[in-house]
Amino acid sequence: MIRVLVADDHPVVRQGLCAMLEAEADLEVVADVADGAAAVAATLELRPDVVLMDVQMPVQDGIDALREIMNRCPGSRVVMLTTFGHENYVVPSFRAGAAGYLLKDVSRAELTQVIRRVAAGESLLDRPEAGTEAATVSQRELEVLSCMAREMTNREIAQRLFLSEHTVKTHVSHILSKLGASDRAGAVLRAWRRGLLPRDLELEPPANQTDGG
Repeated sequence: MIRVLVADDHPVVRQGLCAMLEAEADLEVVADVADGAAAVAATLELRPDVVLMDVQMPVQDGIDALREIMNRCPGSRVVMLTTFGHENYVVPSFRAGAAGYLLKDVSRAELTQVIRRVAAGESLLDRPEAGTEAATVSQRELEVLSCMAREMTNREIAQRLFLSEHTVKTHVSHILSKLGASDRAGAVLRAWRRGLLPRDLELEPPANQTDGG
């Protein structure tokens, strides 16, 4: 059995995740908690195989909780799960030690597959050497990608790079197509995994958001 800890501050979402996972013959939910601090405490006490962690939660947010878990319980396997499509949460999750990053609109099949793969020791955020994908992204598109990873809007990117908003939109569209991503967060995720974004990328703090997820 793969023992899973679920951390999410929305009761309905948390209960739904638990029911979804418990329906799988090889998955067992050992606990569900509603904030980051409780997730840390439960992880240290129960040592689950995989922690499914929401990004934004009260008391202690998911990324801070992830950092504490990795410091106090090295080797823990944590998958970040969020309703956010904001790019600014992707790279900090990698750096903090997450083994995966998913949005909550993920299918049950994909979610359970990721949990199994992570429990087996895979990291879905590993960065392989840049392959042919890197050559297809232009230098200007890499600059736009770096701005996207900082969660800058098209207008802000245009101002930063001295481009028109229309040109930025075109670059973003080309980036999504080249990386096979459906949204900006997915593009940043794939760019990071393919080595297109530097590890020392300086990030601006996420804007205050209140999606509860």
